[in-house]
Amino acid sequence: MENILASRLKKLYKHKKKWAKRQNIEAYRLYERDIPEFPLIVDIYGAYALIYDQTDDRDLDRDVIGMAKEAVISLQDFSDDQIIIKERKGQSGLSQYKKLEDQKDYFIVTEGELKFWVNLKDYLDTGLFLDHRYMRQWFAKNSANKKVLNLFSYTSSIGVAAAAGGAYTTNVDMSKTYLDWSKRNYAINSLNPDKHGFVNADILEYLKDSSGQKYDAIFLDPPTFSNSKKMTETFSVESHHEFLIDSCMKKLTQSGVLFFSNNKRGFKLEPSILEKYDVKDISLKTIPEDFRNQKIHVCFEIRKK
Repeated sequence: MENILASRLKKLYKHKKKWAKRQNIEAYRLYERDIPEFPLIVDIYGAYALIYDQTDDRDLDRDVIGMAKEAVISLQDFSDDQIIIKERKGQSGLSQYKKLEDQKDYFIVTEGELKFWVNLKDYLDTGLFLDHRYMRQWFAKNSANKKVLNLFSYTSSIGVAAAAGGAYTTNVDMSKTYLDWSKRNYAINSLNPDKHGFVNADILEYLKDSSGQKYDAIFLDPPTFSNSKKMTETFSVESHHEFLIDSCMKKLTQSGVLFFSNNKRGFKLEPSILEKYDVKDISLKTIPEDFRNQKIHVCFEIRKK
């Protein structure tokens, strides 16, 4: 079975390496549970390979991770110290943001005309959601002279893309750490953070105020679940999405657009949302071609009627 995985990775890498080079993309998904006996995800970040371990008790009698490392090394572009292993087994809420280590080993990856700081060791996630590449491309191309609101902004890659496209952006997140990271992302793209907004707030509280600035485009990408002490109440995307969407629509200009995305498997919009607004399910259109999992997220384009 070791040869099966190595053979599969070599075939994928030969194709995707060329594809990524043509598009000037340094971070992409290489392998995603293609072979049932190897329940892993392998992402490439420049000179590093990140292996997400999704094995369970059924895999304990085999050294799946050891075989995976050998398979990645067989690609010849990655040595042992360029391979990073992380467990990803059903984390929910903001557990993906909890600190795992404190090595502060940041480096830059390129995506088209944009650059982003990533950290493969200190957190479960890396600082860049690869599955939102399409949305970054959209905002980079369609944001000239617009006002863009980026909610649950994380490290603000969407904000960076919009700002690079000529927008004034406001990024809102509960984590000061990620907002500081966001400003560094702006800076490496020659975007002055002082000319954009970075708001450290509980989004549920932030959205209760519908007055003030109106936006031409809003990106809303909440977690599936959160019981963070920084939030005034336990959050779930199923129970709160109607409030989130209604609140965002109040902040939109008449011709504005809201993109609402989440990673909840089997997620369905409340029927009232479909009645009140012009809604298009653009999920499949927004899944990058390097992703095998076509249900990695859902994404809706929502406009006023």
